[in-house]
Order: sequence, then C-alpha cells, then structure tokens
Amino acid sequence: MPSRRERANAIRALSMDAVQKANSGHPGAPMGMADIAEVLWRDYLKHSPSNPKFADRDRFVLSNGHGSMLIYSLLHLTGYDLSIDDLKGFRQLHSRTPGHPELGYTPGVETTTGPLGQGLANAVGFALAEKVLADQFNREGHQVVDHHTYVFMGDGCMMEGISHEVASLAGTLGLNKLIAFYDDNGISIDGEVHGWFTDDTPKRFEAYNWQVIRNVDGHDADEIKTAIETARKSDRPTLICCKTIIGFGSPNKQGKEDSHGAPLGNDEIALARKQLNWNHGPFEVPADIYAEWDAKDAGAKAEADWNQRFDAYAKAFPDLAAEFKRRVAGELPADFAEKAQAYIAEVAAKGETIASRKASQNTLNAFGPLLPELLGGSADLAGSNLTLWKGCKGVAADDASGNYVFYGVREFGMTAIMNGVALHGGLVPYGATFLMFMEYARNAVRMSALMKQRVVHVYTHDSIGLGEDGPTHQPVEQLTSLRSTPNLDTWRPADAVESAVSWKHALERKDGPSALIFSRQNLQHQERDADQIAAIGRGGYVLKDCAGEPELILIATGSEVGLAVQAFDKLTAQGRKVRVVSMPSTSVFDAQDAGYKQSVLPLEVSARIAIEAAHADFWYKYVGLEGRVIGMTTYGESAPAPALFEEFGFTLDNILATAEELLED
Repeated sequence: MPSRRERANAIRALSMDAVQKANSGHPGAPMGMADIAEVLWRDYLKHSPSNPKFADRDRFVLSNGHGSMLIYSLLHLTGYDLSIDDLKGFRQLHSRTPGHPELGYTPGVETTTGPLGQGLANAVGFALAEKVLADQFNREGHQVVDHHTYVFMGDGCMMEGISHEVASLAGTLGLNKLIAFYDDNGISIDGEVHGWFTDDTPKRFEAYNWQVIRNVDGHDADEIKTAIETARKSDRPTLICCKTIIGFGSPNKQGKEDSHGAPLGNDEIALARKQLNWNHGPFEVPADIYAEWDAKDAGAKAEADWNQRFDAYAKAFPDLAAEFKRRVAGELPADFAEKAQAYIAEVAAKGETIASRKASQNTLNAFGPLLPELLGGSADLAGSNLTLWKGCKGVAADDASGNYVFYGVREFGMTAIMNGVALHGGLVPYGATFLMFMEYARNAVRMSALMKQRVVHVYTHDSIGLGEDGPTHQPVEQLTSLRSTPNLDTWRPADAVESAVSWKHALERKDGPSALIFSRQNLQHQERDADQIAAIGRGGYVLKDCAGEPELILIATGSEVGLAVQAFDKLTAQGRKVRVVSMPSTSVFDAQDAGYKQSVLPLEVSARIAIEAAHADFWYKYVGLEGRVIGMTTYGESAPAPALFEEFGFTLDNILATAEELLED
C-alpha cells in the first residue's frame, strides 16, 4: 500500500509537471502543502466527486489561489470529472484548469480565488451560512445541516487587510465549523517575509477569539491529524499554523522564492523526482496510488447517509424539508413575483415623496416576510442605510437563527463574506454602506460579478445631495465604476416606485449581483401608468413625452429625474417638444432589444441632455458627442444639499439654458 508521503508526492509531481508544461504557474505552495492536503482530503473532508454539489458536503477553499495545481491535483486524484488531459491543459485557453481556481470552470471548485485574503473571507461566508441554516433548519435528532469549511491560506492572505476584518467577525460569531490552515513557509514573491511581515500571527488570531494550534509540522501526518481532531471539537473557529517548506522536494529551490511563482525547470524536476523517489514520468500516477486516492465510493456513501437522514427529517418536518429544498435550489417562493408586483402597485397609488433609502426600507418590510432566505446586514450604518426591517433578528454566536448580520465597520469583509454566503446556497445576502465607501469593497464587488452570484449591494447617500459631510463622503466617480463592471446591474431609482422595482429585479436575478443606489434626501413621486410601471424593469423608459417626435430628450436618474420633469413642464409650456427618459439601470436598458431602445432613444433625435449628479463622462454614450451632460467634473464641497445642487449646476435654470443653447446649435 502506498505511504502517505507517496500519496502526497502524487500532488507534488502533478503540480510541478503541469506548471512546467504551461511554462507558467506556482509550484511551491502545492508542493509545500501536499502533506496537509493528503491528511485533510483522505481522512476528513466530506465530499462526493460524483456529485460536487451534494448539499451537506464540506466546503474547501484554496485562498492562496495561485497554488491552484494543488486543488486541481486533488480533484483529479479523488475522482472528480477532471482528467489528466485537463491537467495538461493548465493555464491554456478554454481549459478547465485556469491559472487561478475559477467558479464554473472546474467541478469541485467552490469559489474563485486569487485576490489574496478573499478566499478566507468567502470561507467565513460559507461557515456563517452553515451556522445560520443549521439554526434555522436543524431539529433535535435531525441534523440536516452539519458540515465544515476548510480553508488553506498563506502569508499573502495574512498580510491583506481583509483577513483582519473577517477573522475578527468570525471569532465574534463563534464560527466553530471554520478550520483554517496557515501555510507558514516564510516565503513570498519578494523573498523571506521576515523583512516585511513580523506579526505574531497566533496571538493575533487568539485576540480574535479563535482557537490557535501552533507550530504544527506541515510535513508530519500525525501532527496534522491531531490538529484537525482538536479543531473539530472546538466551539470557536480554529487556525492551524503549519510550518512547511515551500517547494518541498526540490533540492535546489525548496525553501526559496525561486519555487514560488515560476516553473522549476526540467533539470530541477528530474532532481526533485529523484529526491522524492518518484520514479514515474510526467503526468504518470501509478494505479495503486490512484486507488488509494479515489473518493467516489466514500463520497457516495456519505451522500446516501445524508439522503437517508433527510428522508427521516422530511417525514418528521415536511414543511421545513420542502422549504430547505426550495432554498438550496435557489428558487424564490412561487407567489413572490405576484405579491411583489402588487406591492409596487400599492406604492404607485400611494405616491409618497420620500428618500429612496426610506423607500428601500419600506420595500424590505413588504418583501422580507415573503423571503425567509434573506440575510441582511450593514457595515455599522443600519440607521443610515435603513437596512433593518421589522422582521429582522440579529445573528449571534449563541443564536444564529436570525436574518441580519451586524458587520461592523468592515465594508470589504462584509462584501466578500456575502459572496461566500451566496456561494454556499440557501440564503440571499444583502449588505449596505454609503456609496462612497463601496471603494473599500471594490474588489469583492467585482468578484461577485465575476462569479455571477446573487448578491445585493445596497449603497445609500448617493451624491453631493448628502450635504454637509463634504467631498470625503460625496460620491462622484463611483456610479461610473459600478456601471463599468461587467455582469453587475446598477440601479439608481428616481422615487419609491422605481426603488421597489429595483429590489424586485435584484432578488429575482439568478445570474449576477445588483447594486441598488439610494438617496438620503427626499425624492418627488412621479406619476406613471401601468405600462410605464412595467417598463421600469427594462432599465430605461419614457416617463414624460410630447405628441409626435421629440426635438429634445432629457435623460436622468435618481433625484435628477424630478429636475428633468420640471424642465419638461417649462419647455413644453414654451412650445418645445420634449421627452424625459428615466434610466434607473443602464446595464438593464442596454440588454434590451434594438427596437425597444430605439423606441425610447430614437437615433434621429440627436439633441439630448443627460442630468446626473455623478461623473459626467459616462453619459456621452447616450447623448453622443454633440449632446450635453450636466454632471460632476470635480469633487463636491461641504454645505447643505440645496446649496450644493445650485453650486454645481443641478438647477432648473441651468437645464433650461443648456436646452436653449443645444436647440439653437
């Protein structure tokens, strides 16, 4: 029978061979962590290679995603649908083994990793989702949600600031099913890390209320097993600090940055094979080692055991079981669309002039009772973002059955945790901060779009209209940044009706995230007929119109729609033929068919003015180079909102003057 070291050496060999063939990649981490991976994956990880989406599987996250050949080797060896030819295609166009693990490319990869620290944050999201769902669904004698989240991470993950944010919250919430392995090899790209990273990492995590297991020899299977056993008994998250040798087995490059991010070279690989006593050619793994690694039978048994337990649960609690299956499948309640549309009609009939952040909270009060899968939150701004609704209950270490997370001042951590929650399944996360502080979370917003996850990013205080807090808090370029992000739908509603529609659209969307941008100041209600209300969901629509073809089109979003309507009334009274287009979501509008877009913005009408208290340059794609944009080209100032809108030209007089100048050209 092959020894543990021989099984681990299969990972090392496949990793160095694939990196060498691609002439690109990171062999050091897979070779250094192979022994830890062998113990975890063969002795503890609950997974089913024949069904990578088995509901109660353990989650494994490779946060140091540059070492991707580690997870690809593990998936191949344990029996996932990942062939040796797939490994040979490492880092090649359209391969199933991209340079960093990518969700949707490779069966068994739970999340996209690469931006360091975010894998750990996703793992916290996985563990948070497990804890919440366990408290919501498990009943005495029926543990249908009972799995661990394991995460591998390196020095880079520890240095990134996001690790501080999420580790702190994980300790506070007592996420005891989270077990992290720190690959403490002392090497990063620039060399030995003691020149720039001298933190006492164990003390740091102990301060976060983690159990910390120190000085584990990452090449000693017995020490690794003992550490995992200890971690699985803890009532806190656990950090296992493993001392490893990067590039283990490479006689001239192990323990050095030379093995971190470049192929070892054919000569060094030959020497490594000799040192590891691996007497097999490139991409060759002996049958007896494959047999030892194969996890298909064990995985099928684990899945069958869970199915049997779930059947018993369904007999005892049929309603809960049906609800669990619906939520894990990602389906909203069958009556949600109808009830949401009825609420939107009520809002339209009521006609309130309120801030869109308040309209958002009202919508949550209407939609929340319909959607037990909602898991809300805010980065210490619940009273300003208005994300708490009447049915909210906070998630705590001793009772995680709630539906709201107080994330603290951790915008980046909150956003990346939400990605993990969405990836886990069973919950639909939303989280909030001021639009300006989206900047702290920018890369995690990008990751939600890259992974096409149903995450709702709520951003309030949407413009200079927030007033006296000044330019540090007043967003200018942020809307353009969000709108430029592929697969992210960004909504800036003009009133309570559009706010409710934006929430409905975001919740019903299955193939990506949404950013909902809400105001601090009150927004005037706009009258619409039923067809116009239906058209809001198309991203842009005609709100006010003239008889026949317009000579001027005003395009606006958010608070500026009210200004555009005032200008419409004045210009119409002067005999001008004007159309007002409200465009709450440019990406949704852009996705409409050409005929619809032509009906809203006819090509033959070139006189156009866009009005938005955000960066002006974005709007030239809609008004053309001959059009005009009333927008921001500088940062804001500290003053009351009315003074700021006048100072920066968001006034009726300026719109009328701009229209007159444009129509005279």
